[in-house]
Amino acid sequence: MKNALKPVGILAVFILIAFAMTALRPEPVKVEAPENALAVKILKMESAQAVLSIESQGSVVPRTRTSLISEVSGAVLEVSPQFMVGGTFEKGDTLLTLDSTDYEVGFQRAEASLISRQAQLTFEQARATQAEKEWAMTGRPSDEAPILALRKPYLAEARANVLQAEAEVKQARQKLRRTTIRAPYAGMVSAKLVDVGQYVTMGTPLGESFAIDVVEIRLPLTDKDLSMMNKVEFSSAADAPKLVLSASVGGENVTWNADLVRSEGVVDQLNRAQYVVAQVADPYGIISPASGPVLLVGTFVRAFISGKTLSDVYRVPRHAMLEGSQVALVDAESRLRLTSVETTFGDDDFYYVSAGLKTGDEVIVSAIGTAIEGMKVNPQRKPNDSDATGSR
Repeated sequence: MKNALKPVGILAVFILIAFAMTALRPEPVKVEAPENALAVKILKMESAQAVLSIESQGSVVPRTRTSLISEVSGAVLEVSPQFMVGGTFEKGDTLLTLDSTDYEVGFQRAEASLISRQAQLTFEQARATQAEKEWAMTGRPSDEAPILALRKPYLAEARANVLQAEAEVKQARQKLRRTTIRAPYAGMVSAKLVDVGQYVTMGTPLGESFAIDVVEIRLPLTDKDLSMMNKVEFSSAADAPKLVLSASVGGENVTWNADLVRSEGVVDQLNRAQYVVAQVADPYGIISPASGPVLLVGTFVRAFISGKTLSDVYRVPRHAMLEGSQVALVDAESRLRLTSVETTFGDDDFYYVSAGLKTGDEVIVSAIGTAIEGMKVNPQRKPNDSDATGSR
């Protein structure tokens, strides 16, 4: 029995020794772990004015475009060197010349007919005068004379024949003039459909041209765009909003100044947008060679229109706005604080905050993942951080 209880006693002794060592060991020294601070970029807020900018886009089209159509028939005898695609011309320049032989003959015949009719009128006027004298010799009043006795119908017929001959001369002269196709305005050729030797008939298309004095851009505006603009007035050029056009030309970004000149006054049923029309004068720099870069017809451009001016607002980058219209601020103890703000407008880059911020607030603009109220941050300040707002 004693031998059987020895292992149990030894185990009990070891257990007692282990409990004693655990109970009598000293307390470990507690060392406070340092609190990690998240490095963030900040933007110091300053109240200022902001000019809203509305962006639209469209293609450049000529204000005046013409299809040149022959009004007479004949063979093409001459073609102006300017009558080619891309060729420019002035108002009144000769573009094409058609064979005018038949129309010259017609004009001469009309003039000969007019001379003959005028001679017949002179002859009838003399006969009418003689008839009046013969009736006066009867001693009776002239109002009792028969109209045939005074030859009045013959005189009226002769006058009508002269009028008809004059109309035929005018028509023949007009047809003769139409054998020379002249430019109706200063412009550029966009299509050439005939050449020397080709026979054309009345109604044959000869080509297409457009005026180069002014080009237009049709710009769609949504309800949001219109809400960002002041009331548009088109009563004069001074009242029309100014805008800037931008496009890539030869790999470089080029801009042009333009004017809004009118609104189409309807809402498009497909995209529910309203369209306004902008104009650029002398797009090819022909009237004034030093007017600026050339704006070619067909160029796709972006338009930036100056809108309303907002006062006392703070411009916050879009990526700095958190869910629920909140922004993350850095307080005096370098800890993150969430605050709700009210925005007036927002564009592709910024929100314009009208309430919830004050001058000097430091807004976190870098990515911070999940924003936790009170978390320690390490703001990265720059000397120019105060430049937070401005016009756009």
